[in-house]
Amino acid sequence: MIVLALNVLVSICCLIWNRMRGTEQYWVRFWIMMLCPAGGAAFYFLSWLLYKATSGMEIDLRDVIFGKERVKTQLKADESRERNILPLEEAVLVDDSKNQRLAMMNAIKGDTSESLAAISLALHAKDSETVHYAASALSSVLNEFRITVSKILGELEEEAPEETGAEEALLDYMDKVLHQQVFSDLEQNRFVHLMEDAAEKLYQKNASRLTPEQHESIFLRLLEVGDTDLCGKWCSRLTEQYPEQLPAYTCRLKLQFTLRQREAFFKTMDELKKSKIRINSETLEIIRVFSHGRVS
Repeated sequence: MIVLALNVLVSICCLIWNRMRGTEQYWVRFWIMMLCPAGGAAFYFLSWLLYKATSGMEIDLRDVIFGKERVKTQLKADESRERNILPLEEAVLVDDSKNQRLAMMNAIKGDTSESLAAISLALHAKDSETVHYAASALSSVLNEFRITVSKILGELEEEAPEETGAEEALLDYMDKVLHQQVFSDLEQNRFVHLMEDAAEKLYQKNASRLTPEQHESIFLRLLEVGDTDLCGKWCSRLTEQYPEQLPAYTCRLKLQFTLRQREAFFKTMDELKKSKIRINSETLEIIRVFSHGRVS
């Protein structure tokens, strides 16, 4: 009887204590103490000891990464909006001011660096507001390009003889814009030769830093402005440095076709067909067309 009375007294004290602390589920704890006096008391006492033992420990957050890159936000697609959006190139061809403006607004909301060629088409639209949007977007991006190129050229001049960072950054940055051919012929030609000059400096410093893709981009930009002499120089360097890469063959084919070197063109094409190089769809189409024309 004495043990039971003590148990009831302890349970009532726990009930009052939990209610004073504002702890929820105090009735559950009360009945646990009533029905399981020894086990309940031991459980709560050990829980209290564990809490006290761990509450003062410093949490190690070295392996915890807080950043937006760890968060993937799933947004539901606006299907009705997507169905009503026309590509900018198609919108310019359609004489519909509403669609032209909508396409232009959607284009300039995102990253315009890869859609400059499409935006430049809108300069010839009949709707004056569409032309205004296009001109503003192009002017902003091209001015930023000029400023950035000038800045990197300044860094290039201050580089140590063994450093190549500015040249590599300049080649990749300039090609992203120049391949879209949105400048006037005079300014495009000037920037292409600035790009070639940076490539030449990189080649003289450390030719191995030039990738096949960079070789090819320099060649293509020069070919677009009609400088076949420099095209020949970079084509030879590409073939010498990366003989078993596809660009070494495609650059020769394009230069030989431009210069109307028929025998050399078909010789290079035969060499490519006999090689073990994996051919992309564009080159495969060239081979198919010219192989058919050769037979016929």
